[in-house]
Amino acid sequence: MAFQCQRDCYMKEFVTSVVSCCPAELKQEVNGKKETLKGFNVKLQDTILFPEGGGQPDDHGLIGDVPVLRVTRQGPEALHFVVTPLEEGQEVHVKVDWERRFDHMQQHSGQHLITALADTMFGYKTTSWDLGRQRSTIELDTPSVKPTQLQELEEVINEKIRGHIPVTVQLLSIDDPAVEKVRSRGLPEDHAGPIRIIDIEGIDANMCCGTHVSNLSQLQVIKLLGTEKGKKNKTNLIFLAGNRVLKYAEKSYSTERSMVSLLKTGADEHVEAVDKLQKSVKLLQKTNLSLLRDMAVLIAQNFKNDPQRGNFFSLHKKEGDNEFMNIIANEINTEETLVFLTVGEEKGPGLFLLAGPSGAVTQMGPQVLELLQGKGAGKNGRFQGKANSMARRAEVEALLKEHCKHHTSQEE
Repeated sequence: MAFQCQRDCYMKEFVTSVVSCCPAELKQEVNGKKETLKGFNVKLQDTILFPEGGGQPDDHGLIGDVPVLRVTRQGPEALHFVVTPLEEGQEVHVKVDWERRFDHMQQHSGQHLITALADTMFGYKTTSWDLGRQRSTIELDTPSVKPTQLQELEEVINEKIRGHIPVTVQLLSIDDPAVEKVRSRGLPEDHAGPIRIIDIEGIDANMCCGTHVSNLSQLQVIKLLGTEKGKKNKTNLIFLAGNRVLKYAEKSYSTERSMVSLLKTGADEHVEAVDKLQKSVKLLQKTNLSLLRDMAVLIAQNFKNDPQRGNFFSLHKKEGDNEFMNIIANEINTEETLVFLTVGEEKGPGLFLLAGPSGAVTQMGPQVLELLQGKGAGKNGRFQGKANSMARRAEVEALLKEHCKHHTSQEE
């Protein structure tokens, strides 16, 4: 069975009836967390909402005023997931999210064109593809694609688009001899009914269930962004088609204008300007680290030279890192002195180090960790880690001072 969306990919609205409505659940990811949404799977007499398949995502749309959140295929039928139940037998008005649909049509037809030409021009077979939200990827059965081949392929692709070549849909019976001549990666095990062929006149004939443009001119333009290393000695070819190219150009130009304003140079000089900035930053970072190391040594020496020093040393610096703290601890005799060091924002997250007599560190380390809401571990007289909040640092310092005072009085 072919759905109405497959018979007429340009139909935006459609009247049909509800066949069934059954309770169902939809597993989805919201803000990085997996959630299960309770709702209903609705079967319609026919549908213009494409169920995911053939590498193409599903359509979004409305049944009446009820949003359709997911469309999946179950054998010859489409299941429309909604959160509001619909009455069996009622007549409904279905509307497709046309912007999403046409985008998918452009990317999918673009994939067919690229796949066909990559094969005929260079013998690179397509083994899979992915229609992504921002960009699409074709997996080619080759370890690499030369830049000159990529350029030549893009030129021929866009030449075909300008050629105004028709794209037609044929429905053939499974025993039709013509089926054996078309390109295919196989049929689903539960496939039933006629075989659907997408024919790009004179270029390609391919089995496909997806939605497509009726003429290559509606692809407007295709941009091959480049390649990435794929799995098992294959190459991923990244591309944009149609409106995605326009959006990409608009975003790129907006970024270019911002860079011109920030770097105070023309677009042709951006790479050189950023390279100079990166080198300057690396030099400054190197100088800063050297100064921090020198400062750490001076801080430790200043404490050691103080005749009034006790058996506890505490310091907080906004700037610094683990190396800065460890240099101070190494310079101070931690066999006799308990050292508590922190770096970071005064009330925010940061790093901490507790160093000193192993018994004191083992005893006090977990308490420090709890007060700083941190994560860390200790061994050999050192306990260090990350603090989620320095808000209670003063409490930690008071606790450690009291411990040192109590330890001194016991020795006396």
